[in-house]
Amino acid sequence: MLIYQTEITKIGPLASEFIEADMLILFKTDAPAELADYCLLHEQNELSEDISAGDTLYIGDQPFRILEVGEAVNKNLAALGHITIRPKAGEEENLPGTLVIEQGDIPALKEGATLTIKR
Repeated sequence: MLIYQTEITKIGPLASEFIEADMLILFKTDAPAELADYCLLHEQNELSEDISAGDTLYIGDQPFRILEVGEAVNKNLAALGHITIRPKAGEEENLPGTLVIEQGDIPALKEGATLTIKR
């Protein structure tokens, strides 16, 4: 079942610094200018239902199991199109707006790439 899907419309010029650190920061294209440079910008922020641990995030065609959903993820994604996606890397504390996925090689991202969440 499809829960969420969006397409990256622009990659901020400084987003690669976070991508190299295994952090994908999503924000709708109306992100504040001081944040947009660090983000993967997209248009869609409609969820068919709340994201849950056990759902699957697809980055392009590559699946990643969702391990943790921060308490603000669903609200922030629906309201602002803004979340952070990180692979699980130990026992570090994650911020409430973080979607934690299983470890794996994140594919190269480019404009037009899709992000999909399915149950």
